[in-house]
Amino acid sequence: MIRLSVPLRQALARLSVPVLIAAAFGTMLLGKADTLLVERTRMALADLLAPLYAVAAEPIGAVRGTVAEVQGLLNLRQETARLREENDRLHRWQAAALALEAENALLRRQLTFVPDPAPQFHTARVVADAGGTYAKAVLIATGPFLQVQKGQVALDERGLAGRVSEVGSRSARILLVTDMNSRIPVVLEGSRARAMMVGTNGARPRLQHWPSGMQPQEGDRVVTSAESATFPAGLPVGIVHLGETGWPEVELYARLDRLDLLRIFEFGLAGILPPEAVTRPDPSVRPRH
Repeated sequence: MIRLSVPLRQALARLSVPVLIAAAFGTMLLGKADTLLVERTRMALADLLAPLYAVAAEPIGAVRGTVAEVQGLLNLRQETARLREENDRLHRWQAAALALEAENALLRRQLTFVPDPAPQFHTARVVADAGGTYAKAVLIATGPFLQVQKGQVALDERGLAGRVSEVGSRSARILLVTDMNSRIPVVLEGSRARAMMVGTNGARPRLQHWPSGMQPQEGDRVVTSAESATFPAGLPVGIVHLGETGWPEVELYARLDRLDLLRIFEFGLAGILPPEAVTRPDPSVRPRH
């Protein structure tokens, strides 16, 4: 070890801070003067340290994996308890469903109930979301063998999506329920109140024209009504959601923003109105029920 005299050590101590400050300013000036050189230096340093980072990352990753496994084991008991509770609840619902199924079958036999025939449907792929004359519509490929007619009902795997508005030789256009030309008669399942679901070109159609004193409530399930002979009764549409203004809107079951396949149902209904017969609402006017 090199031994330094006391005066020399004191001199070095006094000069260390100014030297470091000067080096910092010099680095800053160099960076401003030649950014390419600084960038190359920085990348060379990163290349030099990259193997070290890779070596250090392995034990860190192993430690993180171990901690995650331990946390999973600690949560296993709670997860098992939750699954058991859910399983018990499902067993109770299964028993209730079986009892209702038997009761329903008995009532059908006593009433000589004739069930509606199962509707026929075709599945078609959505090939474009170009609206044409509508703001909210999609185009499906029908091909030469798929018979699609105007007015047929389109559903995705979750609920009502729209209806066929235009038919070509190899394609058809589906007017979505969110388009401002769309009018769907619906029923609120909880209160059995009828209303009209009106598209607004937004994500959530609005409810209008419900009976006085039967205000739609948050969370009410909405299904189609057969009142206008346009849609069959009971097709799932969505649930009521009160918007920012307090006006009831419908949170749709159908995922209209990610339509890939649509089922086109033929219910044998001919009560559809032509789009040109629908009066477009003025968005600036607040609807009244």
